[in-house]
Amino acid sequence: MVYGGSMIFSLIASIYLLCRRSNAIAPEVTPPLRLRRWVAAFFAVMLLSHVWWYVLVKYDPFGNSLTDFIVAAMLDCMVLIPFIMGMLQAMLQDRRRPLWPFLLSTLPVAGLFAAIIYRHDLALVPWVQGYFILMTVIMFIYMAFAVRQYSLWLRDNYADMEHKEVWQSFMVLAICLLVLSFYIYSSSGMTYEYVVQVFDYLFVVILLWRVETLQTLQTLETNDEIDDIIIPDNIRLLLEQHCEGGQLYLRQDITLSELSKTIGTNRYYLSQYFKRQETTYNAYINGLRIQHFVRLYQKAVASDSPFTAQQLAQASGFRSYSTFAIAFKQRMGQTVLMWMHNAEK
Repeated sequence: MVYGGSMIFSLIASIYLLCRRSNAIAPEVTPPLRLRRWVAAFFAVMLLSHVWWYVLVKYDPFGNSLTDFIVAAMLDCMVLIPFIMGMLQAMLQDRRRPLWPFLLSTLPVAGLFAAIIYRHDLALVPWVQGYFILMTVIMFIYMAFAVRQYSLWLRDNYADMEHKEVWQSFMVLAICLLVLSFYIYSSSGMTYEYVVQVFDYLFVVILLWRVETLQTLQTLETNDEIDDIIIPDNIRLLLEQHCEGGQLYLRQDITLSELSKTIGTNRYYLSQYFKRQETTYNAYINGLRIQHFVRLYQKAVASDSPFTAQQLAQASGFRSYSTFAIAFKQRMGQTVLMWMHNAEK
């Protein structure tokens, strides 16, 4: 019942992600379609994994329990690992990364499993486990580097993004590696079987939550689009006129792409302008918002109007108070409450 329930749960989750474009968990979030497809495909592969394990173990098609077990394990390794990496990479929306190296990395596993089947000997199993250790370390290092690049991309293009976009991707990566390690290095037995199925249930729930709460972000334009746009010589004046004078920074959803279109340039060129100024889009927008917060605070104090720091932060364009508090401390060198206390003095 537990095994069959896990199969049905994976099937329902896969159909849900493929057939429904909006979110049930977070309706206000627009989900990335590419990620939904990857996770739906991964759930389908989880279902198939249950099917081939059941068929090979139950019906013994090869007439040898060792061969049946090795074939099922080989299918898992050849299929699940590439889909896991494709799913993890789809969570990072800065650019598309190649998947073929991870496809090639499964070939030595297939060779080792084939040798085990041919020799009918488990002496090569430690070699399989050792290779998996190496591959797991490489996967983690690669994804850690990719998430770091994604973090820098978020900082340079979005002023409202919180660090949850990054640490949640790390969390999903850690869970994937934990499940994979448990699957590879644990011994057999009924306790092991039950724990694996519980992992499957939890894994499906965690991935559904991650897909439903991840906001779709725009990526960089193509080179053709970049070549067709002229770089203005007076970007500084255009920013003062449109962003600062027009108070575009008060929009909670303003992005580098939208700002670049407003002043008549490309987001790549605008990000390069900020780089030459030794700043980032994130720091520029949040700096303007903090200045606006200070003006609102001074005005509220002068008029003796009731207010809270959260209200002023939201009126200054910040989506969340936590993002405001971090940006404020980075720019002002002290916490919001400490600054307000000193300002009252």
